[in-house]
Amino acid sequence: MALMFAACRELPSYFQGNEPLARVNGHTLYLHEVERSAPEGISGDDSAAFYRLFIDRWVNRRLKLTEAERLFSASESDIEAMVEEYRQSLLIRKLDQYYVDNGIDTLFTDEAIQSYYNTHLEDFKSDRTLVKGRILRFPEGDRRTKQLLQLMQATRPESRQDLSDICQKNHFDLLEFSSWVDYEEFLSHLPTLRHDDHSSLLAQSGVQQMRDSRSRYYFQLTAVRRSGEALPLEQVTETIRRILFNQRHQELLRCHEEELRLKAEGENRIRLFFEEESPQPQNQE
Repeated sequence: MALMFAACRELPSYFQGNEPLARVNGHTLYLHEVERSAPEGISGDDSAAFYRLFIDRWVNRRLKLTEAERLFSASESDIEAMVEEYRQSLLIRKLDQYYVDNGIDTLFTDEAIQSYYNTHLEDFKSDRTLVKGRILRFPEGDRRTKQLLQLMQATRPESRQDLSDICQKNHFDLLEFSSWVDYEEFLSHLPTLRHDDHSSLLAQSGVQQMRDSRSRYYFQLTAVRRSGEALPLEQVTETIRRILFNQRHQELLRCHEEELRLKAEGENRIRLFFEEESPQPQNQE
């Protein structure tokens, strides 16, 4: 209370009470209207400056509205129709959002996502080749060459852990691409030339080898999706969720509209005059 009193006391006297602050063409601005728009915590000179700016803008707005009404009075009915159309659209949108917020289920099972994916594979074609795999890079001539190759070829978890331990201890580069990446990105970690054709590597499922002047590379492609094939499910899961949500959204609104319609018809609150005036088909003998 004391702070509020002090803030008010810092304002000029004409910004206190509820006297009119401005009048333009019969329209009056009062202090309480300005106060509703004032930022919280504003006081003193800042408060007075805000009030003056608000009043200036209000005056200019009223003058422009008066001028617009004078120039466009002939189209006033069109403007009112536009305003009414906007009001109705706003109310309907608010009603639709109310039913969506209170009735839509946003959870989608893995089975539903998989089913949609299987049915719409043509909609998810990839425009580039994607791969999963791993790359091991170590110095050329290292004495563990055969051991590293055997560990790369092994499938047991223990062998994979042994390979990881050796690489970590000796600072060898072991890159694991457990998520899908562009094939070009995968190749960028190998001694390949950018513009050469490396499509033949995609057909190999085992461990392959490359080398440059200083290093040897063991690499393996564990999964491949070529350009033109369907994108992997994990890459389009969120897209499918949005699609299913939109479908569920539209179905919820359609059902609500149908319920409103059936209820209104049952209470005789709808009358379609054009159907009453349409000629009925006559039976021909």
